[in-house]
Amino acid sequence: MVQAVQGAKVVVTGAGGGIGAALARRFAAQGARVVVNDLDADRAKAVAEETGGLAVVGDASSIVAEARDALGGTVDVYCANAGVGRDGGEPGEPLDEQGWALSWDVNVMAHVRAAHALLPDWLERGSGRFVSTVSAAGLLTMIGTAPYSVTKHGAYAFAEWLSLTYRHRGVKVHAICPQGVRTDMLDASGSAGDLVLKPTAIEPEDVADALFRGIDEDRFLILPHPEVAEYYQARAAEPDRWLAGMNRLQQQWEANR
Repeated sequence: MVQAVQGAKVVVTGAGGGIGAALARRFAAQGARVVVNDLDADRAKAVAEETGGLAVVGDASSIVAEARDALGGTVDVYCANAGVGRDGGEPGEPLDEQGWALSWDVNVMAHVRAAHALLPDWLERGSGRFVSTVSAAGLLTMIGTAPYSVTKHGAYAFAEWLSLTYRHRGVKVHAICPQGVRTDMLDASGSAGDLVLKPTAIEPEDVADALFRGIDEDRFLILPHPEVAEYYQARAAEPDRWLAGMNRLQQQWEANR
């Protein structure tokens, strides 16, 4: 058992399946009271019933107040897990403005809005925990989908900013950055996901395991795929070499599409 979450009041967005459902189950198993949020009412209610939690249906950008009320007025842990993967069109192709706007809204601004709603209470009482499901794409990048890569970089940057700004005031922040995870999003990632992500894909429960190890060890960066640390170091140390390697991967993908 992880003492830091026993008895905690927890919100998990995008928890109707995949990583979110795995997080909700793990928090509940650790003795937390969990609000399960999802746009899909049936899926949210099913996971809530399974975990003894509470379903709050709706857009992850606007559910903090309702979730807080459902938990009796307090949120101790907020998991900003809801996300979308969209192809915004390659340069030279028609620009999918809606895809870019949706990716920015869900993958970044939903986190910003949640923090804006949560921080006043957390800072007043000197405690709170913000968990951001980012993706290795937020540390590296992902071929074939500019909106996902760019907005996941934004989500990671915001989580970093929260941590460096508020850690001395009792706010804990964790950024989860897995590569492929066997979820509906991976299934929808097409040939790029087949090439890059599926060969090393893990289960959502493995992501939950990694998070809880990170909470227990009080770590900001959670890497369910440990090899991502090496890729991240290589990217920083030799960016041109890293970009050349990624371009070779891009060419391999193009040749097999």
